[in-house]
Amino acid sequence: MLSTITLFTALTLITSLLTTTATATTIPTSTQTTNPQPPPLSYAILLFRAFDLLDVNGPLSPLQLLAHSYPLTLSLLARTLDPVTTRPASPSMNPHNASFWPSLTPTHTFATAPENLDVLIVPGGLGSRSPDLEPEIAYLRAAFPKVRYLITICTGAGVAARAGVLDGRRATTNKRAWGEITAMGPGVRWVAPARWVVDGHIWSSSGVTAGLDLIYAFIKEMYPDGHELAATIAGGSEYEPHNSTYDPFSSLFNVPTQNQL
Repeated sequence: MLSTITLFTALTLITSLLTTTATATTIPTSTQTTNPQPPPLSYAILLFRAFDLLDVNGPLSPLQLLAHSYPLTLSLLARTLDPVTTRPASPSMNPHNASFWPSLTPTHTFATAPENLDVLIVPGGLGSRSPDLEPEIAYLRAAFPKVRYLITICTGAGVAARAGVLDGRRATTNKRAWGEITAMGPGVRWVAPARWVVDGHIWSSSGVTAGLDLIYAFIKEMYPDGHELAATIAGGSEYEPHNSTYDPFSSLFNVPTQNQL
Protein backbone atom coordinates (compact mmCIF):
# COMPACT_ATOMS: atom_id res chain seq x y z
CA MET A 1 0.00 0.00 0.00
CA LEU A 2 2.87 2.39 0.82
CA SER A 3 4.44 1.97 -2.63
CA THR A 4 1.07 2.57 -4.32
CA ILE A 5 0.50 5.75 -2.32
CA THR A 6 4.05 6.94 -3.03
CA LEU A 7 3.65 6.36 -6.77
CA PHE A 8 0.27 8.13 -6.78
CA THR A 9 1.75 11.07 -4.88
CA ALA A 10 4.69 11.32 -7.29
CA LEU A 11 2.45 11.27 -10.37
CA THR A 12 0.12 13.83 -8.78
CA LEU A 13 3.10 16.11 -8.09
CA ILE A 14 4.36 15.88 -11.67
CA THR A 15 0.87 16.54 -13.06
CA SER A 16 0.47 19.52 -10.71
CA LEU A 17 3.80 20.97 -11.77
CA LEU A 18 2.96 20.53 -15.45
CA THR A 19 -0.47 22.09 -15.02
CA THR A 20 1.09 25.07 -13.28
CA THR A 21 3.64 25.43 -16.06
CA ALA A 22 0.98 25.14 -18.78
CA THR A 23 -1.16 27.90 -17.24
CA ALA A 24 1.66 30.31 -16.50
CA THR A 25 1.17 33.67 -18.19
CA THR A 26 4.85 34.57 -18.49
CA ILE A 27 7.67 32.40 -19.79
CA PRO A 28 11.24 33.68 -19.36
CA THR A 29 12.70 34.68 -22.71
CA SER A 30 15.86 32.65 -22.06
CA THR A 31 13.86 29.40 -21.99
CA GLN A 32 11.76 30.01 -25.09
CA THR A 33 12.36 27.91 -28.19
CA THR A 34 13.61 29.52 -31.38
CA ASN A 35 11.54 27.13 -33.53
CA PRO A 36 9.15 29.31 -35.59
CA GLN A 37 6.87 26.40 -36.58
CA PRO A 38 3.73 25.40 -34.65
CA PRO A 39 4.49 22.73 -32.04
CA PRO A 40 3.92 19.13 -33.14
CA LEU A 41 0.72 17.63 -31.77
CA SER A 42 0.09 14.37 -33.67
CA TYR A 43 2.50 11.51 -32.98
CA ALA A 44 2.66 7.98 -34.33
CA ILE A 45 4.78 4.91 -33.59
CA LEU A 46 5.58 2.39 -36.31
CA LEU A 47 5.32 -1.09 -34.75
CA PHE A 48 6.75 -4.36 -36.05
CA ARG A 49 7.32 -7.75 -34.49
CA ALA A 50 10.25 -7.90 -32.03
CA PHE A 51 10.47 -4.14 -31.55
CA ASP A 52 12.35 -3.04 -28.44
CA LEU A 53 9.92 -2.06 -25.68
CA LEU A 54 12.07 0.75 -24.24
CA ASP A 55 12.58 2.23 -27.71
CA VAL A 56 8.82 2.86 -27.63
CA ASN A 57 8.04 3.44 -23.96
CA GLY A 58 11.13 5.55 -23.28
CA PRO A 59 10.16 8.44 -25.58
CA LEU A 60 6.45 8.02 -24.82
CA SER A 61 6.90 8.56 -21.08
CA PRO A 62 7.98 12.24 -21.28
CA LEU A 63 5.52 12.84 -24.13
CA GLN A 64 2.68 11.43 -22.02
CA LEU A 65 3.49 13.98 -19.33
CA LEU A 66 3.80 16.69 -21.98
CA ALA A 67 0.20 15.85 -22.93
CA HIS A 68 -0.87 17.54 -19.69
CA SER A 69 0.21 20.80 -21.34
CA TYR A 70 -0.62 20.24 -25.03
CA PRO A 71 -3.45 18.38 -26.85
CA LEU A 72 -1.22 15.60 -28.17
CA THR A 73 -2.57 12.59 -30.05
CA LEU A 74 -0.92 9.18 -30.37
CA SER A 75 -1.40 6.54 -33.07
CA LEU A 76 0.14 3.07 -32.96
CA LEU A 77 0.61 1.84 -36.52
CA ALA A 78 1.09 -1.73 -37.74
CA ARG A 79 0.28 -3.92 -40.73
CA THR A 80 -2.83 -5.29 -38.97
CA LEU A 81 -4.79 -4.46 -35.83
CA ASP A 82 -3.57 -7.63 -34.11
CA PRO A 83 -1.38 -7.10 -31.02
CA VAL A 84 2.28 -6.66 -31.95
CA THR A 85 4.60 -8.74 -29.79
CA THR A 86 8.21 -8.15 -28.83
CA ARG A 87 8.77 -11.90 -29.22
CA PRO A 88 11.36 -12.66 -31.91
CA ALA A 89 10.00 -14.48 -34.95
CA SER A 90 13.03 -16.74 -35.20
CA PRO A 91 13.30 -19.57 -32.62
CA SER A 92 17.08 -19.09 -32.69
CA MET A 93 16.57 -15.68 -31.05
CA ASN A 94 14.49 -17.28 -28.29
CA PRO A 95 16.61 -20.33 -27.44
CA HIS A 96 14.96 -20.95 -24.05
CA ASN A 97 11.43 -20.67 -25.44
CA ALA A 98 10.67 -17.82 -23.04
CA SER A 99 7.20 -16.32 -22.93
CA PHE A 100 8.22 -12.96 -21.40
CA TRP A 101 7.22 -10.87 -24.41
CA PRO A 102 4.83 -7.91 -23.97
CA SER A 103 2.55 -6.78 -26.79
CA LEU A 104 1.06 -3.48 -27.89
CA THR A 105 -2.27 -3.18 -29.67
CA PRO A 106 -2.24 -0.93 -32.76
CA THR A 107 -4.78 1.84 -33.17
CA HIS A 108 -4.44 1.93 -36.97
CA THR A 109 -3.17 -0.16 -39.83
CA PHE A 110 -0.82 1.37 -42.38
CA ALA A 111 -3.81 1.65 -44.72
CA THR A 112 -5.88 3.62 -42.19
CA ALA A 113 -3.08 5.67 -40.62
CA PRO A 114 -3.84 9.36 -40.06
CA GLU A 115 -2.75 11.69 -42.83
CA ASN A 116 -0.27 14.51 -42.27
CA LEU A 117 1.25 13.28 -39.03
CA ASP A 118 3.53 15.71 -37.26
CA VAL A 119 5.92 13.09 -35.86
CA LEU A 120 6.60 9.49 -36.86
CA ILE A 121 8.78 7.48 -34.46
CA VAL A 122 10.54 4.31 -35.66
CA PRO A 123 11.85 2.07 -32.85
CA GLY A 124 14.54 -0.54 -33.13
CA GLY A 125 14.88 -4.02 -31.70
CA LEU A 126 15.71 -7.45 -33.03
CA GLY A 127 12.88 -7.11 -35.54
CA SER A 128 14.67 -4.25 -37.29
CA ARG A 129 16.93 -6.87 -38.92
CA SER A 130 14.02 -8.97 -40.17
CA PRO A 131 13.77 -9.68 -43.91
CA ASP A 132 9.98 -9.52 -43.47
CA LEU A 133 9.57 -5.77 -43.14
CA GLU A 134 8.32 -4.86 -46.60
CA PRO A 135 4.94 -3.47 -45.41
CA GLU A 136 6.68 -1.35 -42.78
CA ILE A 137 9.32 -0.10 -45.22
CA ALA A 138 6.71 0.67 -47.87
CA TYR A 139 4.63 2.67 -45.39
CA LEU A 140 7.66 4.58 -44.10
CA ARG A 141 8.76 5.41 -47.63
CA ALA A 142 5.29 6.68 -48.53
CA ALA A 143 4.71 8.60 -45.27
CA PHE A 144 8.11 10.25 -45.07
CA PRO A 145 7.38 13.15 -47.46
CA LYS A 146 4.23 14.02 -45.48
CA VAL A 147 5.47 13.93 -41.88
CA ARG A 148 6.96 17.02 -40.33
CA TYR A 149 9.52 15.10 -38.26
CA LEU A 150 10.94 11.60 -38.44
CA ILE A 151 12.51 10.18 -35.28
CA THR A 152 14.46 6.92 -35.26
CA ILE A 153 15.42 5.21 -32.02
CA CYS A 154 18.38 2.83 -31.78
CA THR A 155 18.41 0.31 -34.65
CA GLY A 156 15.21 1.84 -36.00
CA ALA A 157 17.64 3.86 -38.10
CA GLY A 158 18.27 0.64 -40.01
CA VAL A 159 14.59 0.39 -40.95
CA ALA A 160 14.61 4.01 -42.13
CA ALA A 161 17.85 3.40 -44.02
CA ARG A 162 16.32 0.40 -45.77
CA ALA A 163 13.44 2.64 -46.82
CA GLY A 164 15.98 5.02 -48.39
CA VAL A 165 14.77 8.05 -46.42
CA LEU A 166 18.13 8.63 -44.72
CA ASP A 167 20.22 8.72 -47.90
CA GLY A 168 22.51 11.73 -47.89
CA ARG A 169 21.55 12.58 -44.32
CA ARG A 170 23.51 12.52 -41.06
CA ALA A 171 22.19 9.93 -38.61
CA THR A 172 23.34 7.66 -35.81
CA THR A 173 22.36 4.33 -34.33
CA ASN A 174 23.23 1.74 -31.67
CA LYS A 175 27.01 1.45 -31.38
CA ARG A 176 27.04 -2.24 -30.49
CA ALA A 177 25.10 -2.96 -33.68
CA TRP A 178 27.00 -0.33 -35.68
CA GLY A 179 28.47 -2.50 -38.42
CA GLU A 180 25.25 -4.42 -39.03
CA ILE A 181 22.95 -1.38 -39.12
CA THR A 182 25.17 1.02 -41.05
CA ALA A 183 25.53 -1.62 -43.78
CA MET A 184 21.78 -1.22 -44.36
CA GLY A 185 22.34 2.37 -45.49
CA PRO A 186 25.57 2.86 -47.45
CA GLY A 187 24.24 6.23 -48.63
CA VAL A 188 23.74 7.53 -45.08
CA ARG A 189 26.29 9.79 -43.41
CA TRP A 190 26.55 7.79 -40.19
CA VAL A 191 27.79 9.86 -37.23
CA ALA A 192 29.95 8.68 -34.34
CA PRO A 193 30.40 9.48 -31.56
CA ALA A 194 26.91 10.86 -30.97
CA ARG A 195 24.12 10.35 -28.47
CA TRP A 196 21.63 11.78 -30.94
CA VAL A 197 21.82 13.61 -34.26
CA VAL A 198 19.59 16.17 -35.98
CA ASP A 199 19.64 16.69 -39.74
CA GLY A 200 16.80 18.97 -40.81
CA HIS A 201 13.54 17.30 -39.84
CA ILE A 202 15.20 13.94 -39.13
CA TRP A 203 16.21 13.11 -35.55
CA SER A 204 18.06 9.85 -34.77
CA SER A 205 19.29 8.45 -31.48
CA SER A 206 21.93 5.97 -30.47
CA GLY A 207 21.05 2.82 -28.54
CA VAL A 208 17.78 2.31 -26.63
CA THR A 209 18.06 4.72 -23.65
CA ALA A 210 19.41 7.43 -25.94
CA GLY A 211 15.84 7.79 -27.17
CA LEU A 212 15.00 9.42 -23.84
CA ASP A 213 17.75 12.00 -24.28
CA LEU A 214 16.63 12.74 -27.81
CA ILE A 215 13.00 13.26 -26.82
CA TYR A 216 13.91 15.72 -24.06
CA ALA A 217 15.96 17.70 -26.60
CA PHE A 218 13.03 17.48 -29.02
CA ILE A 219 10.64 18.89 -26.41
CA LYS A 220 13.03 21.76 -25.67
CA GLU A 221 13.32 22.62 -29.35
CA MET A 222 9.72 22.20 -30.48
CA TYR A 223 7.54 23.79 -27.79
CA PRO A 224 7.40 27.48 -26.82
CA ASP A 225 7.91 26.59 -23.15
CA GLY A 226 9.90 23.46 -23.98
CA HIS A 227 12.94 24.17 -21.82
CA GLU A 228 10.82 24.73 -18.75
CA LEU A 229 8.59 21.73 -19.43
CA ALA A 230 11.53 19.41 -20.16
CA ALA A 231 13.18 20.43 -16.89
CA THR A 232 9.95 19.88 -14.96
CA ILE A 233 9.31 16.46 -16.52
CA ALA A 234 12.91 15.31 -16.10
CA GLY A 235 13.03 16.50 -12.49
CA GLY A 236 9.76 14.81 -11.59
CA SER A 237 10.95 11.63 -13.27
CA GLU A 238 14.36 11.89 -11.56
CA TYR A 239 16.14 11.66 -14.90
CA GLU A 240 19.14 13.70 -16.05
CA PRO A 241 19.19 13.88 -19.87
CA HIS A 242 22.52 13.66 -21.70
CA ASN A 243 23.54 16.06 -24.43
CA SER A 244 24.17 15.07 -28.04
CA THR A 245 27.94 14.65 -27.61
CA TYR A 246 27.71 12.18 -24.73
CA ASP A 247 28.73 8.81 -26.16
CA PRO A 248 31.02 6.48 -24.21
CA PHE A 249 29.75 3.57 -26.28
CA SER A 250 31.55 4.46 -29.50
CA SER A 251 34.89 3.80 -27.81
CA LEU A 252 33.51 0.81 -25.90
CA PHE A 253 32.52 -0.87 -29.17
CA ASN A 254 35.47 0.48 -31.19
CA VAL A 255 33.37 2.63 -33.52
CA PRO A 256 35.70 5.11 -35.25
CA THR A 257 34.97 8.83 -35.32
CA GLN A 258 33.15 9.80 -38.50
CA ASN A 259 31.02 12.51 -40.13
CA GLN A 260 31.46 15.04 -37.32
CA LEU A 261 30.53 18.64 -38.13
